[in-house]
Amino acid sequence: MSEANPTKVAAKARPLSPHLSIYKPIPTMVASIVHRLTGVGLYFGMFLFAWWLFAAATNQAYFEWVNSLFGSLLGRIFLLAFSWALIHHMLGGIKHLVQDTGRAIEKNFTTTMAKWHFVASIVLTILLWFAAYAAR
Repeated sequence: MSEANPTKVAAKARPLSPHLSIYKPIPTMVASIVHRLTGVGLYFGMFLFAWWLFAAATNQAYFEWVNSLFGSLLGRIFLLAFSWALIHHMLGGIKHLVQDTGRAIEKNFTTTMAKWHFVASIVLTILLWFAAYAAR
């Protein structure tokens, strides 16, 4: 009864699953990871947006103080990153919505779309900021 089970010994000798360090980063993998990271960033960025709305509802002095924080160099860099994350995540969501219909799932097409996804999100963010400053 105390004999070792030969199947368990053979199972322990098998190699482990490949880790991320083994895989070469391909555009679709990078786009997927960045999509997840932008989702996390948007989650935390919404707390600051809610803080800004709370300040607007509180009083004018507090609202002006919060606006001065967001208007500083660091605040504008954060807002630029937040708007890029919002646009990038939205484009990823639209891509997934189209792919859920069974379209645009060929390997070459998804790789091309992953590359253009980054370009489009950067261009749209720049256009959004130019439009915001022009309207200001």
